[in-house]
Amino acid sequence: MMNRGLMALMAAGVVLGGADRMLGNRLGLGAQFERGFLLLGPMALSMAGMICLAPVLADGLGRVVAPLCGLTGVDPAMFGSLLAIDMGGYQLAKELAADPRVGSYAGLIVSSIFGCTLVFTIPVGMGMVAREDRPLFARGIMLGLAAMPVGLMVGGLLCGLTLPNCLRQNLPIFVLALALLLGLWRMPEGMTRGFCLLSEGIKLVVTAGLMLAAVESLTGWNPLPGMAPVEEAMGVVASIGVVMLGSLPVAELLRRALEKPFARLGGRLGLRAESLTGMLVSLATPLPALSMYREMGERGKVAAGAFLVSGASLLAAHMGFVAGVEPELLGALAGAKLSGAAAAAALALWVQRGKTNHCSGGG
Repeated sequence: MMNRGLMALMAAGVVLGGADRMLGNRLGLGAQFERGFLLLGPMALSMAGMICLAPVLADGLGRVVAPLCGLTGVDPAMFGSLLAIDMGGYQLAKELAADPRVGSYAGLIVSSIFGCTLVFTIPVGMGMVAREDRPLFARGIMLGLAAMPVGLMVGGLLCGLTLPNCLRQNLPIFVLALALLLGLWRMPEGMTRGFCLLSEGIKLVVTAGLMLAAVESLTGWNPLPGMAPVEEAMGVVASIGVVMLGSLPVAELLRRALEKPFARLGGRLGLRAESLTGMLVSLATPLPALSMYREMGERGKVAAGAFLVSGASLLAAHMGFVAGVEPELLGALAGAKLSGAAAAAALALWVQRGKTNHCSGGG
C-alpha cells in the first residue's frame, strides 16, 4: 500500500511538473521536471558502465569473496554495498548474492547509505566545503556513521530480515565504518585525498565499462565476454529518470511547504534556518546543502554533515532507482534512510549542545 502511494505521489509530481512546463514554468515546477530529464545523461555516465561490468566483476570477485564470506556467515552480496546504489552497488550485490533477499537489502539499503557515503558524500563534500569547515563536516560524517546502524537495522527488518541475521550481515560494514571513523578523526586531510583517488578510480572503471559495452553494441564484437548489454543498462537509467520527472517537483513542493516551519523549528533547536533547509534539500540532492554550508552555524554544520550520511538523495536518485528495479522495497528504503538521518541529526545536536550558532569560517 505504501509503495503504491509513493508511486502515485511521483505520478502526481510528473503531472504537476509537466503541466507547469507547458504553461511556461510559472510555478517553478516545470524547471524541476526538466531537471529530472536532464539528469539522465550524468546518471548514465556514472551508472551504465558499472551495470555492464557487474556480471564480470561478480564472477571474478565471487571466486575470492564467496569462500571468505562462507566462513563468517556473511552473504557475499554485502561486498557490493561498498559502492553507491546508482554506481553499480545494486547490480554487484545482486550478482554476488547467495540469498536474493540479502542481495536486495545490500544493493538497495546499505548501498544507498554506506556505499553512497563512501564513494560520493565524503569525497564530494570534502572537496566542496571550505577548508576551515572540513573539521566540522568530518565530525558530522563521523556522527552520521555512528548513528548509521539505526537506519541499517530498520531497513533490514523492513526487507524481511531477522534482527540477528541483519546484525551478522552488517558486521563487515560496521568494521569498515569504525575504520572510517578513526581515519576521519586522526587524519581527515589524508582521508580526503584517499577518497578523491577512490572516486577517480571508480570513474575510470565506469568509463571503461561503458566504452567496451558501446563497442559491442555498435560492432557485435565482444571485447569482454560476460558483460551485460548497454541497452539493458540504459533501460535501468531510463526507469530512474521517469521517477525523477515526478520526484524533483514533489521535493520542491515539500521544500516550500516546510520552509517557514523549519525556520521556527531551527530557532527552538538553536540552528539557523539554512541548516534545516540544507538538510531538507539534501533529501533530493546533497549538492545545494554543501554549497550553502558556509551559511550554517557550527551546530548546523555538524548536524547537516551527520544527516547526509543516511538522508542524502532519498527523494530523487535513490527513490527513482528503487522504483525502477524493486518498487516493493520503496518503504524499506524510506524507512531506513529517514530513521538513520533523524538519529544522526539528533545525535549531532546532543553532542553539540551548548555550542554557539556562529559561523566558523566566514560567510
